[in-house]
Amino acid sequence: MVAYISDLTIVALLIVGFTALMGVISNGIGEKIFGGKKRTEFVDEGAKYQTGWKAVGGKRK
Repeated sequence: MVAYISDLTIVALLIVGFTALMGVISNGIGEKIFGGKKRTEFVDEGAKYQTGWKAVGGKRK
């Protein structure tokens, strides 16, 4: 019974990991192919709002 549960757990983790990996890969390909000129539209808009903000967290120099 322990072998069955461990096999089931390994297979489940592989399926979930493979599915997540395929989602990231297909999203990247989709952005490159179908992104066009507005590929970074939301990133640029967010960066515009964050100009002048204080850096929070991380190591201080």
